[in-house]
Amino acid sequence: MSDPLKQVFADLNEEAVLKFVQERLEAGEDPQAILAACRDGMILVGQRYEAGEYYVSELIMAGEMFKGVTALLPSGNAGETGPSRGKIVFGTVEKDIHNIGKDLVVSMLRAAGYEVTDLGVDVPAAKFIAAVNETGARILGLSGLLTIAFDSMKAVVDALEAAGLRSRVKVMIGGGSLTESVLKFTGADALGLDAQDAVNFANQWIAEQDAANG
Repeated sequence: MSDPLKQVFADLNEEAVLKFVQERLEAGEDPQAILAACRDGMILVGQRYEAGEYYVSELIMAGEMFKGVTALLPSGNAGETGPSRGKIVFGTVEKDIHNIGKDLVVSMLRAAGYEVTDLGVDVPAAKFIAAVNETGARILGLSGLLTIAFDSMKAVVDALEAAGLRSRVKVMIGGGSLTESVLKFTGADALGLDAQDAVNFANQWIAEQDAANG
């Protein structure tokens, strides 16, 4: 039987979601199980988006709902959904301070089971490299809305190469003004048009890396 929390989350019924979560916490249910149900609901939201039933506004709402759920959970469980599917470093590149798209992608990736290090906005290349080294992340996400961000994205990819990390780290870029020509210019591996693309890329890359290491 399908979990009703998963269903109301997928239906974007925020009031019902928060009510279910609060009631389950008060009943002593494992917070990770609650978060897993919401994660499954988030996956359904992504599927409905891909099917054309939902739009970007619904993705944003789902991301905010997921944040609301994690805020209700005990601090020790707020970032956990069970075993991590992989580590990802994400941020808006230097000279760009836009965060709405980045925040949505980070929420979607976390809901999909990834451990995401969010570096924030206006992030210099050196900080991305340091975070990749520190976390051992195999995926790097670069967000940017302004055209000035193109050079900053290329600088990050070049810095990965200089640090000897490029061969083991996949790079995704995203932002409203990005095109395939920008993807080629930066040297990144993929251009995401929306948050669901980011999840799909991560799933594909982690599966490929696991198979190669298997």
